[in-house]
Amino acid sequence: MSTVIEQPVEARLVAAAPRMSSIPAALHYDRADPFAVRMTFPAPATLEGVDVSWTFARELLAAGLEEPEGDGDVRVRPYGYDRTVLEFHAPEGTAVIHVHSRDVRSFLRRAAELVPVGLEHLQFDLDRDLAELMRDA
Repeated sequence: MSTVIEQPVEARLVAAAPRMSSIPAALHYDRADPFAVRMTFPAPATLEGVDVSWTFARELLAAGLEEPEGDGDVRVRPYGYDRTVLEFHAPEGTAVIHVHSRDVRSFLRRAAELVPVGLEHLQFDLDRDLAELMRDA
């Protein structure tokens, strides 16, 4: 069984102009970091021309499907019937994107099949992690 899930999503960048551009993006979930999800944008889709990744709580993404969540660098909220808004706040500015809620739900379902919600802590091997820390010291 794979330990990583990757799902491409169509993201619509909300800009000052009335037209919203579609940009490629992907959601990632890794059993090795069971509480987190990552959203990546390839270099051609970013202002800096480099790949950009945002890592945030799986719980934040799930809760944001139903009601506005987050008060930090990443905020998630429902928008209309089948859209979810993700806001990414950085010192350089804020990016606001829309994704299809069905894609987010599908991704979260697949992640829950890999690591059920509430059982994330079972993915950690404290003895192994402590041995690695001691070896590196």
